[in-house]
Amino acid sequence: MHASSTPALELRGLTKRYDDGTLALDGLDLEVPAGSFFGLLGPNGAGKTTLISAVCNLIRITEGEALVFGQPSYCLEARRQIGISEQEPNLDRFLTVRETLVYHGGYYGMEKAEAEERAEQMMGVFDLRGKRDVRAPKLSGGMKRRLLLARALLHEPRLVILDEPTAGVDVELRHELWRYIRRLHEQGTTILLTTHYLEEAEALCEEIALIGRGEIVARDTAAGLKERYEADTLEQVYLKTVANHLFADDEAEPREPTETEGAEAV
Repeated sequence: MHASSTPALELRGLTKRYDDGTLALDGLDLEVPAGSFFGLLGPNGAGKTTLISAVCNLIRITEGEALVFGQPSYCLEARRQIGISEQEPNLDRFLTVRETLVYHGGYYGMEKAEAEERAEQMMGVFDLRGKRDVRAPKLSGGMKRRLLLARALLHEPRLVILDEPTAGVDVELRHELWRYIRRLHEQGTTILLTTHYLEEAEALCEEIALIGRGEIVARDTAAGLKERYEADTLEQVYLKTVANHLFADDEAEPREPTETEGAEAV
């Protein structure tokens, strides 16, 4: 049962056109119920990162609106409700693990003592205490992933956005992160997950939306998607929806920049 009748995230007619004319989001509508575990699947360039950037107020949208628990995403209250673990590590190379977490708490208005206490908790949860005085560049890829998630959760957001959280990590760490994310969801936190791992989305998400060329092309539970498209696997659904959508429009529309190109454009 979901925690609130107000959606955690509501996107209405969300459109983003970059300065070079590239249409990254095309009047996209999406509602994520509060307390849900929601998956967003799509290939590189489909609009996932642009959507997340719009929700987190990292880019200026062209048209439409994004609401977080009923509040415009650009307002301070809405921004405090969101925690994001980015696909690409963006850790300050001069800060240690502990400093990264405490600094993040200050950014969200936490008192120093509160931020320090919460940082200790997060380092314990993600097994980072042994690295507390290590600067980010010295961390392994797996440790950076742990730190990104710890940072996202430090200010106890109600909506957590996980952008490819297990990309490049080993199987053991992937399942460890899965266990923690499940516990977080059980406590009532809304999770929005983007991933390229179809089995990850099927294992974790209550509902899945497939995005292609800035539009939602299908949405349902994993079981519902497979039944609707007469498929045995989620991969087959993906090929019948997103892949067909991309191939059909390949000559008609310009592609969205890749995640790297989009970041450069911003």
